[in-house]
Amino acid sequence: MVCFVLLTSIHVAYGQGQLKKDIVEAIHSIKADVGVAIQQLESGDTLSINGLQQFPMQSVYKFHLALAVLHAVDRGKLSLNNEIFISKSDFILNTWSPIAEKYPQGDVKLTIKQLLSYTVSQSDNNGCDILFRTVGGPQKVHDYIKSLGLTEVAIANTEAEMHQNPELQFKNWTTPRAMVQLLSLFYQGKILAPPTHKLLVEIMEQTITGNKRIKGLLPQGTIVAHRTGMSGQNDDGVRAALNDVGIISLPNGKHVAIALFISNTKESIPASEALMARISKLTFDCYSNNAGDKK
Repeated sequence: MVCFVLLTSIHVAYGQGQLKKDIVEAIHSIKADVGVAIQQLESGDTLSINGLQQFPMQSVYKFHLALAVLHAVDRGKLSLNNEIFISKSDFILNTWSPIAEKYPQGDVKLTIKQLLSYTVSQSDNNGCDILFRTVGGPQKVHDYIKSLGLTEVAIANTEAEMHQNPELQFKNWTTPRAMVQLLSLFYQGKILAPPTHKLLVEIMEQTITGNKRIKGLLPQGTIVAHRTGMSGQNDDGVRAALNDVGIISLPNGKHVAIALFISNTKESIPASEALMARISKLTFDCYSNNAGDKK
């Protein structure tokens, strides 16, 4: 079922009504639970489809973790230059980890800044859990995100825990609406100090995963600061999560936050990513034509 949450209106020839119609039509092309939230950041105009539904985040929550780490940096509790020793015993077996690929025996020191880059830009699962330990665990990150005023989000488990029990991924969830609310707060500079804010934007712009999702159909060179997430399939071939969230820089100098979640589906990865790319392009075209401008 597709439901809508329209928080504010968009007054343009091609506006909220047509954009919503086109996105719904695109969603009907696959069998899945699909969540979409979009916010034109300069005006605040927001549209969501299944925006209040809980979706498992998977590696999208590495953005939330990065915010908590950099908040600790801003408060002087951590330094970007702090070095953390990593041993082979810190590595999760059979998981995505460029760190483990580069340093298979461990025995290496990486700075907080390096770990953030590995974790956010390259979606390194080992880097993620090392940073979780550094800030005190998932509950500390959960409490920090809640302190920002967000209620429709939960962070409960590490990558290692989800690796051992895939059902735990459903404990790490957000609504699409909450996701764009967080992206909006971040974009407005209301979370981090300017230097750490700038660093995280740059790291997200360097994300190497999910290039066929939000970025898939956008014009070459479009700047997207984003964070992806994806689960495996269960024994029935059902994928719990294929996600991409981020901020698109438009050619008119404005910006759109977009959160795309696909869950509970047997669709192929290419089919799911094609839907994400289609929704992102519809959004890009709409707002590049100044949708959301106040009249």
